[in-house]
Amino acid sequence: MLKALHEDAVEQYKREGYYFPLTVLDDEQVAANRKLLEDFETRQGEPIGGALRSKSHLLFTWVDDLMRHPKILDAVEDLIGADILCWNTFFWVKEAGSRSFVSWHQDLRYWGLDSNDLVSVWLALSPATLESGCMRVLPGSHQGDLLPHKDEYKENNLLTRGQEISVRVDEAKAVAMPLEPGEISLHNVRLAHASGPNRSSDRRIGLSMHYMPTRTKQVVGEWDSAALVRGEDRYGHFARPPRPSKDFDPDAVAFHEKATQAVRELLFKDAAKVRPTL
Repeated sequence: MLKALHEDAVEQYKREGYYFPLTVLDDEQVAANRKLLEDFETRQGEPIGGALRSKSHLLFTWVDDLMRHPKILDAVEDLIGADILCWNTFFWVKEAGSRSFVSWHQDLRYWGLDSNDLVSVWLALSPATLESGCMRVLPGSHQGDLLPHKDEYKENNLLTRGQEISVRVDEAKAVAMPLEPGEISLHNVRLAHASGPNRSSDRRIGLSMHYMPTRTKQVVGEWDSAALVRGEDRYGHFARPPRPSKDFDPDAVAFHEKATQAVRELLFKDAAKVRPTL
């Protein structure tokens, strides 16, 4: 029995590689989480960036809570089953008027994971509109072979290597996925996706969370980690991270340093050059 999605939604996800929107947070919860992020940014004197954007559930208890939100996990379970790991959490913030963009790409080409069932959940903590640079996807591109990519290293590209699909993408077939604050989209890790700059007057704040079946293996890196968020892990292919007892829990911070370095090495595997962290 499905827990969060209708049968039509599951069929669309299987056929097209994505589904949206699904509401998981109310207005009060959105405001509270956004305030937690922006209060931290005020204290540190700059927007969240660098390694703090990655595996953020190890640094902030509220991100750990979002990663384990029952409504999110119910939807993911409807797609990949009840035994679920979260490989990464990642902030995607485009400041108001920012030229930052994300080029067309497929994540599985760079992540070193052997599962085609990995689900990326994108949670909006501010409006994600066409004007603010919401995600766009290429329906059905999760099927068949992965597309060829090239590394462009363009200045405003939020991706590590500026990786970009190196064959023509038919923009006329692209589907925009606008989200209201508190809504999520779900897409397959193989799906081609991109997003444009933020031309709005508000920040575009998104948190992506990447879930996979516990049977998944890391086949490129020598060491990797993932959090068990539901069910049982009968395989033990990934190191189990500590759950932070408070923001910037020392044990979790130490693990975060090792874990984000491992991800960085994966993303730059065989790259012509290593880009500084954004």
